[in-house]
Amino acid sequence: MPGFLHFENITKRFGDVLALDRVSLDVERGEIFSLLGPSGCGKTTLLRVAAGFEHPDEGRVYLDGVDITDLPPNHRKVNTIFQNYALFPHLTVRENIAFGLRIKGVERKKVRSEVDRMLALVQMEDRADKKPNQISGGQKQRVAIARALINRPDVLLLDEPLAALDLKLRQRMLIELDSIHDEVGITFLFVTHDQGEAMSLSDRIAVMNQARVEQIGKPIQIYEAPESSFTAAFIGDTNFFDGTVCASEGNDYSRLHIAEFPDVLCYNDRPRQTGDWVHLSIRPEKFAISRTPPAPQPSINTVQGIVENIIYLGSLTRYWVRVEGYRISVSRQHSRHRQDETPITWNDPVWLSWHADDGFMLERYRSSDESLLSLPPGQGVPIQSPEGA
Repeated sequence: MPGFLHFENITKRFGDVLALDRVSLDVERGEIFSLLGPSGCGKTTLLRVAAGFEHPDEGRVYLDGVDITDLPPNHRKVNTIFQNYALFPHLTVRENIAFGLRIKGVERKKVRSEVDRMLALVQMEDRADKKPNQISGGQKQRVAIARALINRPDVLLLDEPLAALDLKLRQRMLIELDSIHDEVGITFLFVTHDQGEAMSLSDRIAVMNQARVEQIGKPIQIYEAPESSFTAAFIGDTNFFDGTVCASEGNDYSRLHIAEFPDVLCYNDRPRQTGDWVHLSIRPEKFAISRTPPAPQPSINTVQGIVENIIYLGSLTRYWVRVEGYRISVSRQHSRHRQDETPITWNDPVWLSWHADDGFMLERYRSSDESLLSLPPGQGVPIQSPEGA
């Protein structure tokens, strides 16, 4: 059954540029659904199609079972919050919030009552008579939210609403957005390129790349069980290893041959045959690192390497360990700091170990995905590949 907001085979071109390529997805009533991906992946175009600012070349958009594809923006029960908030600079906070109702000709007493309710919701009562240039970025965002919500839309579209804020304010506004959503209960469609925003706020996420949807799921599914190399690399950090299936271990596990490694046991989340080529993804926190080899266990893989670099990050330490042709990223959480413990340091020989269930066999990037390699640090760039590859 189609979702509350349903996109069906949406295709959109701008000249020779394919912005959306047969995108289909469902947003359920009352959920926070995020469109996540790098610049140019099509996420904002899809939001603009929902808003009515762009018309798809192919496909249809449905809201609560009604085809809204050909409706103009002002006839859709959706409202959009833009990155720059688009507040009227000559109007006060109160007047900005009231604008939509006044355009509709709502009775003055009703407007005042609704504006007071919105001011209380976004905690802006004491700024009601200020102009936009007299309030902070976070306060402007609250006003934009209140102005959108006062029209009682079925869906609130948020286009990179936190991008102009500094880190601490973004973190605080994420909590406030979540609280506002819990109180009003309407559907949020949230566009962002920031994985942290999407992971912390969303009920579900659609990861987009090159005009298509790579994967849809809950944040834990997207992170813990990626379905493509792009998703694994874009959401968090990961390590990639190229290998082939050399044996099956029952129905659930495969044994992989990776050059210059001992054979690796991996959960067979997708059917694989002996000789199949695979792209293995393992998150940095899935590795255990120690000076001594762990006790042998059937489901635990181990390799030995040399520590090449260390970064202390307070809550964790990040190690880069050279294992033959790979430079592996390992993160170690600090649950308790022991000053009497001899720390692992540069050039130390160490053992890395990980459970067979913590590796995922994925398809390698399509050639169009190579743009991922130019993402800024912290956006999930693969941090190693076989030397010379």
